[in-house]
Amino acid sequence: MNALKVIIYFSIFKYPLKKEEIFSFSSAKIIQDIEFELRELVEKGIIFKHGDYYSDVNDTSLVERRLKGNKMAEEIMPKALKRGKFIASFPFVESVAISGSLSKGYYDNDGDIDFFIITKPKRLWFARTLLILYKKIFLLNSKKYFCVNYFISSSRLNISEQNTFTATELLTLVPVYGKMVFNAFLEKNKWAHDFYPNKFINKEHLLERRKKPIWSKIIEVLFNNKFGQNIEVVLKNLTLKKWKSKFKHLNKDNFEVAMKSTNDVSKHHPQDFQNKVICKLNECYDDKNKAFNLNLTLENA
Repeated sequence: MNALKVIIYFSIFKYPLKKEEIFSFSSAKIIQDIEFELRELVEKGIIFKHGDYYSDVNDTSLVERRLKGNKMAEEIMPKALKRGKFIASFPFVESVAISGSLSKGYYDNDGDIDFFIITKPKRLWFARTLLILYKKIFLLNSKKYFCVNYFISSSRLNISEQNTFTATELLTLVPVYGKMVFNAFLEKNKWAHDFYPNKFINKEHLLERRKKPIWSKIIEVLFNNKFGQNIEVVLKNLTLKKWKSKFKHLNKDNFEVAMKSTNDVSKHHPQDFQNKVICKLNECYDDKNKAFNLNLTLENA
């Protein structure tokens, strides 16, 4: 059920797929295997085909929604790339990639532009704080085009949560800056190809590291010492204290995933999207299993 699992996953986001896209997110050896499965699934009424697109919901408006979102994504991408390069100019930032729905080619009026950021070791919270301060002061705290919600340090590049959701997010990243560091990140996370052996990241926008602006260099020099490390610790502790107070709706286990806060990782996902997607996915699997006497295996969070 290679094709069906892929279709169900993206149907959670109301996003019908073309057969080539389904193949890229499957473990099928050849696309002809996917074509055969799709024909069989359509004939049995398990999925539906509308033009070139497949979904497990018989709703043509989803195709229209997708095409509109694809067009908006294409229009907003130059702005996102420009913002990504701007983020890369900040002190202690080593690599930047576009993430979220835009990285998958979709954008709408309710969306924002998400960024995945890799920082220098022992300065993650310093870099994060500077970016958040910029957002609060100069963007009036709007995250519409500047959502910096996931940071990791280049000293700890491997992603510990390894599941369908994280593999999808990782392999759809659109890297913008820091080729050497980003490639090292991919090397440390080869596990994602265990989920999607046919999916590869598009690096057409990825640039090598360039010289930082003078203001950024000065800040790095001034705080690349024991004093800077002390500030790093204070910033981490203050942020973590604030989050624990603000997001009490998350239990301890969910908080440690959605709001992960270590020396090398900072996640700000208070909606606990990862857990919600995996839970919803398993619900959909269960519904299909019961309705069509299938045996789709559940996903682990």
